[in-house]
Amino acid sequence: MAQRINYMQQSPEFFKKMMELSNAEKESSIEEKILDLVHIRASQMNGCAFCLDMHVKQAKIHGESELRLYHISTWRESTLFSPRERASLAWTEILTKLPEQGVPDDIYDRVHGQLSIKEISDLTFSIMAINAWNRVNVAFKTVPGSADAAFGLTKAGLS
Repeated sequence: MAQRINYMQQSPEFFKKMMELSNAEKESSIEEKILDLVHIRASQMNGCAFCLDMHVKQAKIHGESELRLYHISTWRESTLFSPRERASLAWTEILTKLPEQGVPDDIYDRVHGQLSIKEISDLTFSIMAINAWNRVNVAFKTVPGSADAAFGLTKAGLS
């Protein structure tokens, strides 16, 4: 099997633009706690070990509880998430695995009942970004934990 490429070295201009998009999330109308949940859930769905590892560590650094981290994949059954968080997770799932008929009105209405139109728009861009990161890291089999030092993730205390 051929060794996978280092996309950051091969396409530095695109990598820089993706980093700019991800860094823009810091100015998002969506709170950090929800962004962490969204990043983790999309990464779970896409099977991206690198991103899942990274975002679990970031969430831990941001103060997320371990129990809630364990419950993200079962958020529908869990009682640990607020209606706003549930709406954000539902939006993440529907945009990560788009159905043939598009986004159903009932899901949009549920999300719109919890988030403003600006927040829905910002959240959509965040979901787009994590899905793009998932795809590039799955394609090139980026090793989980390989960027911990560069991204300050060693302070999560997870290894």
